[in-house]
Amino acid sequence: MRLSLGVPPVAAAVMAAIVLSPSPSSAAAGAEDGDGAHCVHQERLRVPGAAFQRTACLPDLTTTGLAGTPYTDTADQAGLTARDTHTPSGVPGVQIDGYFPDSSGFNTTHGWNHDAQYVIRLPDHWNGGLVVTGAPGTRKQYATDKAISDQVLARGFAYAATDKGNSSADFYRDGTRPGDAVAEWNTRTTQLTRAAKRAVAQRYGHAPRRTYMTGISNGGYLTRWQLEHHPELYDGGVDWEGALWTDGGPSLLTSLPTAVAWTLGKAGAEDMYAAGFARGSEFLWPYHEQAYWGVTQKIYRAEFDPAYDTACPGASAGTTPQQILSPCASDGAYDLASRPASVHRAVDRVALTGRIGRPLFTLHGDLDTLLPKAADSDVYTRMVDARGRGALHRYYMIQGGTHVDGLYDTYPDRLRPILPCYRSAFDALVAWVERGVRPPADRTVGRPAGGDVVDSCDLAGRAPGRS
Repeated sequence: MRLSLGVPPVAAAVMAAIVLSPSPSSAAAGAEDGDGAHCVHQERLRVPGAAFQRTACLPDLTTTGLAGTPYTDTADQAGLTARDTHTPSGVPGVQIDGYFPDSSGFNTTHGWNHDAQYVIRLPDHWNGGLVVTGAPGTRKQYATDKAISDQVLARGFAYAATDKGNSSADFYRDGTRPGDAVAEWNTRTTQLTRAAKRAVAQRYGHAPRRTYMTGISNGGYLTRWQLEHHPELYDGGVDWEGALWTDGGPSLLTSLPTAVAWTLGKAGAEDMYAAGFARGSEFLWPYHEQAYWGVTQKIYRAEFDPAYDTACPGASAGTTPQQILSPCASDGAYDLASRPASVHRAVDRVALTGRIGRPLFTLHGDLDTLLPKAADSDVYTRMVDARGRGALHRYYMIQGGTHVDGLYDTYPDRLRPILPCYRSAFDALVAWVERGVRPPADRTVGRPAGGDVVDSCDLAGRAPGRS
């Protein structure tokens, strides 16, 4: 299973190798109504600032049509959605793949061995909007094709996604200073947003009327950061369990050391609860012990504090699943607060403030066992309120939600997927921004006792009020 903030087992990475299949036909079943003929002006499209691009006219831009082609990577999407999630199909248009200038080469997609890769999708039937996202965890640009791209394309939005400028469990090796790799994520997202807007204008004759930022996990962090620092580029955003970076406050570097200590038998359940992990999430701890906690702590600690333990993870997080996923024993005692000022400066470079400049919806599962909400979105909501921006924010806590929806297939009696609630939240954000329809107040969205939880979610929920 792919990790979200961490790294997938190597077996899954092998599956992600590019399938050398024939390119889909550029022929279409006649001209389309609406915004113009199928793939019109394809030859004129240029992504500003790109070092390389490849443009294709495709009969279907969704994962239904792209599966088995070089235009998506289903292995990199593994675990993010529940098995029976409904996905739309039949969205013809243009896809542009390429990369911006970059000196690193962690991303091997297409055999390019080049980072700062992106994908831009331009549907024939366009609604005037653009949705931008960045990859969750250490995944790459196709990771959210099923979770985000399919649905927004079916709604008529253009879509753009970035690999954030680095990927894999060795991402922390990118850059020259501590924090450089994460700081690049923000730069690459801004870069793609500006370039995608101009590509949209080339295709349709005018810039997008509305632009939305969104993402999962690290993509949620990007959403928060972009709306804090570049509100002029967006009209709103949806943050799905975004990672929280604050200097001196909660972050994964303050909660995960306790989880690593628990893994090593040096912490108990009460220590876990004190670190923010939810009571009732205990059934998920063994899985996260094996697949998430160790690798996530060590590679992000190496990114911001490489001097703490130079031997682990060292020059690489590993080459086998056991090496990659194993924790560093030293991380069980890691204490961010006591680390040198240089470490705090590195974190501060990418820290969030809560000073959003556009409407933002946050969703977080109450059973998230990688980024527990008590140490993440609960805190970020208070930060937004403290900055006087609460009127722009909505916070929906999803009862039974956890960090990756794929775990619902293992625990259908205890969990619910967050994706249908995310889709409802996105539609509610669009209605608020474009039509002035007030969204539901902050609330816990209850897990229904029966009915369809894989493809439906009523944000009306229960128990309004901020956490």
